[in-house]
Amino acid sequence: MKIALVQHRVTDMDVQVNTRVAVEFIRQAKQGGADIVLFPECFLTSYRFPLICESLCPVEEIEQDDEFIKWNENALTDDGVYLAEISRVAKELGIGVVITGFSKGKRYPRNSAYLIGRDGSLLLKYSKVHTCDFSLERYIESGNEFRVCSFDGVRIGIMICYDREYPESARELMLQGAELILVPNDCGDMKPFRLRELSVEAMQNMVGIAMANPHSETGGCSCAFSPMVWGYADNEIAAADELYDGIVYAEFDIDAMREYRSSEDLGKYRKTAAYKHLSV
Repeated sequence: MKIALVQHRVTDMDVQVNTRVAVEFIRQAKQGGADIVLFPECFLTSYRFPLICESLCPVEEIEQDDEFIKWNENALTDDGVYLAEISRVAKELGIGVVITGFSKGKRYPRNSAYLIGRDGSLLLKYSKVHTCDFSLERYIESGNEFRVCSFDGVRIGIMICYDREYPESARELMLQGAELILVPNDCGDMKPFRLRELSVEAMQNMVGIAMANPHSETGGCSCAFSPMVWGYADNEIAAADELYDGIVYAEFDIDAMREYRSSEDLGKYRKTAAYKHLSV
């Protein structure tokens, strides 16, 4: 399975403009032979908050601000025209797409990713569980579950950016049968620890992991890791540098991964009776 990792930063909060940019990347990825296109975090809406949010005041103190109200109202809807356009292009080209943006929540936006199938249907919507409540994401709603779906017979899960910092995220997806975990991301200081983190999570959970991150001085580094580590000097199978702007391709040998998973024991001999505090 060939994944196109889009390493590009959108700076415009205009969803219509960003949708056109996304469509161009999808077409480019199709020409490159990709099965799925993975976009960075909040690509359609941009990962930007109203200026008033920088005060980090309680949301109750700013929710009547005009800019905050407009930002909230402009969040994506599942049946909106922009997701419909991405789905139309996915169907036209016969390609999978993981597209991202702030979406409508119960009261405030959520940080969401949509996995769209080759036929344009919505296979999975995931909203970021581990929101960065120490910062601007205190103004959005957290998701409440991790989910897995099937794409071309491969079990795929999604986690977003800060989810990566919690080992429970990848483990929960693995326990649901995920074979590949796709990670829309938007942060800096990727080297070395955040990349090592993904490498270890792939190994520990015997899953393939691919991450797309916007380019910047300390960001970028979109990458992919194989779960297969025994006898390998490095399980990294794709990598970009910090400032590259474009698509990086990662190819996963699904048959080889399945054979490896059936023969290795990581995760098979878990002693769950001893895990007394994991749900605390």
